[in-house]
This record gives sequence, structure tokens and C-alpha cells, in this order.
Amino acid sequence: MFSTPFVLSFALLLSFPLLFLLAPRILSPRHVPISLPDELDDLALFRRASLGSSHSSAATTVSRLGTTNPAPKIAFLFLTNSELVFAPLWESFFKGNEHLYNIYIHADPSARVMSPGSIFDGRFISAKRTQRASPTLISAARRLLATAVLDDPTNTFFALISQHCIPLHSFRFVYHSLFVPSSRFGRVTYRSFIEILDKEPGLWDRYTARGKDVMMPEIPFEEFRVGSQFFILARRQALLVIKDRKLWRKFRLPCLKTQSCYPEEHYFPTLLSMEDPKGCTHYTLTRVNWTDSINGHPHTYRRAEVSPELVYRLRFSNSTYSYLFARKFSPDCLQPLLEIADTVIFRD
Repeated sequence: MFSTPFVLSFALLLSFPLLFLLAPRILSPRHVPISLPDELDDLALFRRASLGSSHSSAATTVSRLGTTNPAPKIAFLFLTNSELVFAPLWESFFKGNEHLYNIYIHADPSARVMSPGSIFDGRFISAKRTQRASPTLISAARRLLATAVLDDPTNTFFALISQHCIPLHSFRFVYHSLFVPSSRFGRVTYRSFIEILDKEPGLWDRYTARGKDVMMPEIPFEEFRVGSQFFILARRQALLVIKDRKLWRKFRLPCLKTQSCYPEEHYFPTLLSMEDPKGCTHYTLTRVNWTDSINGHPHTYRRAEVSPELVYRLRFSNSTYSYLFARKFSPDCLQPLLEIADTVIFRD
């Protein structure tokens, strides 16, 4: 007979390979499964939005030159898992421009989110659970896009905003910065502002986060891209995102290497780079400071850092466009931001 200590030691030895094999699947904190009912519910929404919109070639057209049409709008898509602390600042930003924007809020059902002010009342869309660094954030963004596309045909730009984001300019400055059209064959078209990068450190690790060959054949490594989670899409690119099924089947798969898995930063840049690279600027208009990031989180600005000089510095960009928004700000920044809103932030 084997002694009890020997049996226990032998069992423990055998368990190590099994643990290494299964641990990423069992212990992964970054994979919230998307249920079949949720998936079917989303697909029905995306289908309605696609069918309800005009043909993709006409979707980029705001108006024909020389005709009168309703003013195009910006759809602001707030993605949050907590209260919109900066609601008072955004209310000041939107004030007086009600005919030029719409607001849509996706709040995680598990979070205690209160409607923080009058312009945000009734703006919450049907939401599902989300978790950072998981495909649920892709679903939430697509859900916001589809709802906005379906809701108002004059929604022309779709700006995905974090609860930690603040505006860096007045609404009028943002509006006129975005609506700088190019004309082709008498039609007015717009490009999307989304960061698309192909030479970032760790790109291979991110590509193989689900397994070495899992993304093939739909997404070869040379087509894989990364970028910022937050973007501003023109209507044509929003429709491409809503209609996609092929790439979504890959990006919704669970990750084995969770430390390299950020689906929300990979899916949108990869999809738009493959489907319509010339329709995108390849850079973002949301300023983020990654110089001292921790666990994938960017620098968080605190109350003591808020100043006119900070706003001016965050606006600066190497592109022809000024940055329009910035993140990430802690809740205690609200009061000092309100104090400089009229004299600095909204004075362009």
C-alpha cells in the first residue's frame, strides 16, 4: 500500500500541469461570458439599425450641395460603470445647442448610476453587464452605435465618451472642428477619428492572447491593429461596425493570456483598418496620458493638477486638429474644472 503522504505528493505533482492548463480559463478576471440570449438580442438590434439606415454609400452624405436639410448632429455615447460625476460640466458644454446633438448612455446594470441632471434624464439605453478588458465593452459600444443610428438619421458623428472624460473646448468649437467636409461627386463626406496603430510594442502578444492561430484565417497578424478605446466615428464607419459579424466571432473568444488582452482596444482599429482605412484619420481626438500608466490604466489627473495651463497643454496635438476631449480625471476635479469652465475651457 502507498502511504498517505506519498499519495498526496503524487497527486499534487500531477495537478500542476492541469492547473497551468486550466487556470487561465478558470481564474481569468477579464472574461465575462456573453450569453446566447444577449447575443441574439444584440444581433436583432444591429439588424434593425442596418436595415433602418440608408444604403452605406449614401450614409456618409449629410446633404447634397445647394440643398437645405436638417442640421447634422453629433451623437454622444457615454459608456459608464459609475455615476456621471462630470455631468454638470457636460451640461454647461451642451447648453444652447440642443438641436445639434443627441445623448445616449450605456450604464452597467450592476452599477448604481443615477440620472445626474436634466439633459441626461431619459437618455439611458438598454444595457448589459460589462467588464474591463473583455469583449463586453465591444458589445456595449456597438449597442450604443446601433441605438444612435436607429434613433436619428441626422446623427452624423458618433463620439464614444468615458465617464472619466471631460471636454477641452466649447461645443461650437467641437462641432465646427468635426464638420469640415470633403466633397466628391457633389456629396459631402466625413472621416472618422480613431487611433489605428500597427507597430506597437507587444503587438504579437496581443494578437496571440487567445492562442497562436486562433485569429486565422480572418485576421492575419499583418492586419491586426491596436488603438484607443474611445473614438469619433462618422456614420459610414459606424454602419461598418454594426454590420460586422466575421471579426466579432474572433474577438468575442476568451483570452488565455489576460495580461495582453484588451479586446476593446483591438477590435475597432482592426475592423476599420481592414474595411475602410482611407475613411479614418488613424488618430484620436481624445487626449490620454500614458506616461505613468498602472495596470493598463492611464494617468489619472487629480484636483491639484487642474489649471488653465493643464487645459492648454491637453489641447495641443501634432495633427491639424486640437484634442477635443481628455481623460482620465478623478471625481475631485469637478469643482476646479467648473471654476475655469467659462473663462478657459469654453473660451476657445
